[in-house]
Amino acid sequence: MKYGIAFVNAGPLSHPTLAVATARAAEAAGFESLWTVEHVLVPAGYESEYPYDPSGKMPGGETAAMPDPLIWMAYVAAATSTINLATGILIVPQRNPAVLAKEVATLDVLSGGRVMLGVGAGWLEEEFDALGVPFKDRGRRLDSHIATMRALWSDDKASVDDEFTSFTNCVSLPKPTRRTVPIVIGGHSEPAARRAGRLGDGFFPGKGSHDEIAHLLDVMRAAAEKAGRDPDAIEITASGAGLFGPDPQGELEKLAALGVQRAIIAPLAYDVASAEDVYAAWADRVIRA
Repeated sequence: MKYGIAFVNAGPLSHPTLAVATARAAEAAGFESLWTVEHVLVPAGYESEYPYDPSGKMPGGETAAMPDPLIWMAYVAAATSTINLATGILIVPQRNPAVLAKEVATLDVLSGGRVMLGVGAGWLEEEFDALGVPFKDRGRRLDSHIATMRALWSDDKASVDDEFTSFTNCVSLPKPTRRTVPIVIGGHSEPAARRAGRLGDGFFPGKGSHDEIAHLLDVMRAAAEKAGRDPDAIEITASGAGLFGPDPQGELEKLAALGVQRAIIAPLAYDVASAEDVYAAWADRVIRA
């Protein structure tokens, strides 16, 4: 099992000193990855339902700091050497795919091939409205942007012509270290699961009980087989409340039985002084148990 930490660029962890302390403590403790989140804008008084909290609102409210994940990752990459850096997730339909492909490839090269791109369609309709991006076509736009980025990463001269993007024989350099970047599809819905089966290198169900995750994984695997892909080649990332309980090993066994290969936890420390000890203690109890 691999281990990651989510929400690492939000709230207090947006502070540069604590960001570096957290990243270094996690790397030393044996965590495999750090997962960032994003919103370009949070319209005050939004009515869209945040799907990952019973309140329907994002933790921390509208005023919690949330730095751009790619810039945060670049800053942390310079202070670490082995831990992978991931978005969990980037709202790709809101972005220009050619610009994003360049940014991600650059970060991947500078970090030594440590980037994973978690992507999603987004849920905050008011944010799309404020950015001038149609909300209703975000799923099709996401599929298109994934294809565009992969073409720019892999092809010496890329050509794309679809509903959202059109260019011919365009060069984008640098290329990522593997001429691709792993794309992890995030989301808790059946459309997200089907997208992961069709297009994803990985799938990150954003929430759900063990039974709900199992259902989404069944949907993902069926979509992969329908697309002629090997469902076992799609890496599964998930979290579980039991990871913080009295029996984290039991929770890990349940996740592994579902096919989960990476377990994600929320941040454990919010001050520089305690970060190293807190993450080392959790690793001794769980990772190295």
